[in-house]
Amino acid sequence: MKIRSITTFFNLGWPIVESDLQQAANFISTARPAFEAAGFEVQTARLATPPFPKLLPDCKSATVVDFARTLVAAVSSIGFDYLSIGPALPEIPESYQVIPDVIAATQNVFASGVMADPQNGVSLPAVRACAEVIHHLGPIDKNGFANLYFAGLANVLPGAPFFPAAYHDGGMPAFAIATEAADLAVKAFTDAESLDDARQNLTKTLETHAHQILAVVDDLTHRFNVRFGGIDYSLAPYPEVDRSLGTAMERLGVPKVGLHGSLTAAAIIADTLDKANFPHTGFSGMMLPVLEDSTLAARAADGSLTIKDLLLYSAVCGTGLDTVPLSGDVTVEQLAAVLLDLSALAMRLGKPLTARLMPIPSKKAGDPTDFDFAYFANSRVMGLDAENLTKALAGDESFDLKPRSF
Repeated sequence: MKIRSITTFFNLGWPIVESDLQQAANFISTARPAFEAAGFEVQTARLATPPFPKLLPDCKSATVVDFARTLVAAVSSIGFDYLSIGPALPEIPESYQVIPDVIAATQNVFASGVMADPQNGVSLPAVRACAEVIHHLGPIDKNGFANLYFAGLANVLPGAPFFPAAYHDGGMPAFAIATEAADLAVKAFTDAESLDDARQNLTKTLETHAHQILAVVDDLTHRFNVRFGGIDYSLAPYPEVDRSLGTAMERLGVPKVGLHGSLTAAAIIADTLDKANFPHTGFSGMMLPVLEDSTLAARAADGSLTIKDLLLYSAVCGTGLDTVPLSGDVTVEQLAAVLLDLSALAMRLGKPLTARLMPIPSKKAGDPTDFDFAYFANSRVMGLDAENLTKALAGDESFDLKPRSF
């Protein structure tokens, strides 16, 4: 297992307040080596701000680009690898429109857009605005890579440490841990002789690693005026077979992820995570990023795994739709349809889901991908069964969807 990110949540102000920047510098310069000394490989240190529309006097492109450029330069100089400027907000519609300019003008800056939350319900205009962002970002890079830096958010609270979803609530500084832990599930299930063994193995290894993390956390919270938000054990993968959540599902007994039985495997893994004793935050479920997981990429390539399957598994676990390769000619209307389904699922089930969709210029459904990126496994462009929404679903309303009560 590795620590994917030590994600800190700071409001550095705008213009930047130097004392707050120094506080963030002091924290991360101590936290990263402390976790490394405890035996964890720390892949990245990341900083997330409150939603940028709440910090800025306006959301004109020049204002937001200047904010992002200045802030990422500042945090990079003190030891952070990536910056999230938080989500565009439904109550500030123009905030969505500037995101493509920000991502095109910067490096290592992530952003997101709220599509649904408990305050606004599901916002049809915000869903479409996120679809337009994805559509505009697609052609910026020949591999559609700009969309790696953007996600649509549905029912995602502040404090989730995985990017692009991370944003700060604006209160006291905080931090949380995002793990890369799919390998723990693979080993736990490979060594098991029964389903009960598999679950106990995973629980034990999760709790053991959490105990080691928390020993470092206790020291940091005593030394710094920061709050610990928790551990997001979403079993994030790396594109190798033994570090794949798809492999873990198949080691439980599913012949191929995407075939029947996969939903049960996903539910069992998610339920085991829920029952493990550690401070949960963020998604703390299953992360099924198609291009970051070699087994999922292979199953998408051979047609076993579809986008509808991924949405189905998100109903019992999961973080939504992540690094999904799509045809370069996908329309805004088609994107909006799948984003709306994801938003409805998140609100009806009362859980956080995100969408990071990647239209690839000059590619069609079924075409092989050709990424040259260490964190991606190549696959095939996935088909999207969507057409234009019409009538009431094509309107500009917001609507509530409450989790079902029994």
